[in-house]
Amino acid sequence: VQLQASGGGSVQAGGSLRLSCAASSTILRHGNVGWYRQRPGNQREMVALISVTGGTNYADFVKGRFTISRDNAKDTVYLQMDRLGPEDTAIYYCSVAFYTGQWSSVWGQGTLVTVSS
Repeated sequence: VQLQASGGGSVQAGGSLRLSCAASSTILRHGNVGWYRQRPGNQREMVALISVTGGTNYADFVKGRFTISRDNAKDTVYLQMDRLGPEDTAIYYCSVAFYTGQWSSVWGQGTLVTVSS
Protein backbone atom coordinates (compact mmCIF):
# COMPACT_ATOMS: atom_id res chain seq x y z
CA VAL A 1 0.00 0.00 0.00
CA GLN A 2 1.29 3.42 -0.91
CA LEU A 3 -0.05 6.86 -0.14
CA GLN A 4 0.60 9.81 -2.40
CA ALA A 5 0.24 13.30 -1.01
CA SER A 6 0.02 16.13 -3.49
CA GLY A 7 -1.19 19.68 -3.90
CA GLY A 8 1.49 21.54 -2.03
CA GLY A 9 3.00 24.71 -3.38
CA SER A 10 3.76 28.33 -2.68
CA VAL A 11 1.04 30.83 -1.86
CA GLN A 12 0.79 34.23 -0.29
CA ALA A 13 -0.71 34.74 3.12
CA GLY A 14 -4.48 34.62 2.99
CA GLY A 15 -4.46 32.19 0.11
CA SER A 16 -5.74 28.65 -0.18
CA LEU A 17 -4.48 25.24 -1.19
CA ARG A 18 -6.08 21.84 -1.36
CA LEU A 19 -3.98 18.82 -0.55
CA SER A 20 -4.87 15.35 -1.75
CA CYS A 21 -3.94 12.00 -0.30
CA ALA A 22 -4.48 9.13 -2.71
CA ALA A 23 -3.91 5.45 -2.07
CA SER A 24 -2.77 2.65 -4.31
CA SER A 25 -5.58 0.52 -2.91
CA THR A 26 -8.91 0.98 -1.14
CA ILE A 27 -7.20 1.23 2.23
CA LEU A 28 -8.34 4.80 2.83
CA ARG A 29 -11.96 3.64 2.91
CA HIS A 30 -11.25 1.32 5.78
CA GLY A 31 -9.04 3.42 7.97
CA ASN A 32 -8.80 6.60 9.95
CA VAL A 33 -6.88 9.14 7.91
CA GLY A 34 -4.88 12.01 9.23
CA TRP A 35 -2.97 14.97 7.93
CA TYR A 36 0.14 15.93 9.84
CA ARG A 37 2.75 18.57 9.31
CA GLN A 38 6.30 19.28 10.26
CA ARG A 39 7.35 22.87 10.37
CA PRO A 40 11.03 23.81 10.14
CA GLY A 41 12.75 23.05 13.41
CA ASN A 42 9.66 21.46 14.93
CA GLN A 43 8.33 18.00 15.52
CA ARG A 44 5.58 16.51 13.42
CA GLU A 45 2.14 17.49 14.64
CA MET A 46 -1.41 16.44 13.93
CA VAL A 47 -3.42 18.81 11.76
CA ALA A 48 -6.69 17.02 11.05
CA LEU A 49 -8.21 13.56 11.32
CA ILE A 50 -11.16 11.90 9.67
CA SER A 51 -12.53 8.60 10.83
CA VAL A 52 -13.99 5.75 8.83
CA THR A 53 -17.44 7.04 9.69
CA GLY A 54 -16.61 10.59 8.68
CA GLY A 55 -16.07 12.11 12.07
CA THR A 56 -13.45 14.84 12.09
CA ASN A 57 -11.02 16.32 14.55
CA TYR A 58 -8.81 19.36 14.12
CA ALA A 59 -5.86 20.89 15.85
CA ASP A 60 -6.80 24.15 17.50
CA PHE A 61 -4.47 26.12 15.27
CA VAL A 62 -6.39 25.16 12.10
CA LYS A 63 -9.98 25.12 13.34
CA GLY A 64 -12.15 27.25 11.13
CA ARG A 65 -9.50 27.44 8.40
CA PHE A 66 -8.86 23.85 7.29
CA THR A 67 -11.35 21.19 6.29
CA ILE A 68 -10.64 17.50 5.93
CA SER A 69 -12.90 15.36 3.75
CA ARG A 70 -12.89 12.04 2.02
CA ASP A 71 -14.12 10.72 -1.29
CA ASN A 72 -14.27 6.96 -0.94
CA ALA A 73 -15.18 6.48 -4.58
CA LYS A 74 -11.84 8.05 -5.51
CA ASP A 75 -9.92 6.59 -2.57
CA THR A 76 -8.77 10.07 -1.76
CA VAL A 77 -8.74 12.27 1.31
CA TYR A 78 -8.48 16.02 0.99
CA LEU A 79 -7.30 18.85 3.16
CA GLN A 80 -8.74 22.18 2.12
CA MET A 81 -6.59 24.92 3.61
CA ASP A 82 -7.93 28.47 3.65
CA ARG A 83 -6.60 31.70 5.13
CA LEU A 84 -3.10 30.35 5.13
CA GLY A 85 -0.45 32.16 7.07
CA PRO A 86 3.35 31.96 7.16
CA GLU A 87 3.05 29.79 10.27
CA ASP A 88 1.44 27.11 8.11
CA THR A 89 4.64 26.65 6.13
CA ALA A 90 5.54 23.01 6.56
CA ILE A 91 5.83 19.62 4.95
CA TYR A 92 2.40 18.02 5.11
CA TYR A 93 2.00 14.26 5.38
CA CYS A 94 -1.00 11.99 5.23
CA SER A 95 -1.34 8.73 7.07
CA VAL A 96 -3.93 6.00 7.39
CA ALA A 97 -4.39 3.86 10.48
CA PHE A 98 -6.31 0.63 10.09
CA TYR A 99 -7.12 -2.39 12.19
CA THR A 100 -6.55 -5.97 11.05
CA GLY A 101 -6.26 -7.68 14.36
CA GLN A 102 -3.84 -5.00 15.44
CA TRP A 103 -3.43 -1.37 14.53
CA SER A 104 -1.14 -0.55 11.65
CA SER A 105 -0.37 2.66 9.83
CA VAL A 106 0.95 3.74 6.48
CA TRP A 107 2.51 7.12 5.75
CA GLY A 108 2.81 8.94 2.50
CA GLN A 109 5.68 11.11 1.44
CA GLY A 110 5.26 14.75 2.32
CA THR A 111 4.18 17.66 0.21
CA LEU A 112 5.69 21.06 0.86
CA VAL A 113 3.51 24.07 1.57
CA THR A 114 5.18 27.46 1.64
CA VAL A 115 3.25 30.55 2.65
CA SER A 116 4.85 33.94 2.18
CA SER A 117 3.84 37.09 3.99
